[in-house]
Amino acid sequence: MPVPMTVEGAEALRAELLNRKGALRQEISKAIGVAREHGDLRENAEYHAAKEEQGLNEARIRDIEGKLAEAQIIDIRKIPPGEKVIFGVTVRLLDVTSDETVTYKIVGEDEADLKIGKISVTSPVARALIGKSVGDAVKVVTPGGQREYEVDEVQHV
Repeated sequence: MPVPMTVEGAEALRAELLNRKGALRQEISKAIGVAREHGDLRENAEYHAAKEEQGLNEARIRDIEGKLAEAQIIDIRKIPPGEKVIFGVTVRLLDVTSDETVTYKIVGEDEADLKIGKISVTSPVARALIGKSVGDAVKVVTPGGQREYEVDEVQHV
């Protein structure tokens, strides 16, 4: 099943994959070599830690490769701008209760980072917004209770 991902998200995963297959693998390999030189491997904590790190790195490599293989990369800049909320847009919302505005970019699950305003397409807010247009009101149940927003602006950036 294809997993939606922005161009930026795919690039970030490719960069991480390149680092994990290159520099990080070499670093871990060196750490294993150094730990082996310390003798008895049965009671060598450094060796076991390095081997565990190697296993975690290889698992993450497989995970990234799988995600990239399943990715449906969507370049929002190539979709004609409109007023409808779709995957990849940046949407400005007006909180009807507080009159404050909040801006979110709707991205794939692996790209979501609320601290920088990126929310997963599977989040309650994004699910409520998808398909809405500028001027539409949206009620969203959040951990802090129900919120009502008005879609103020949709950007294809």
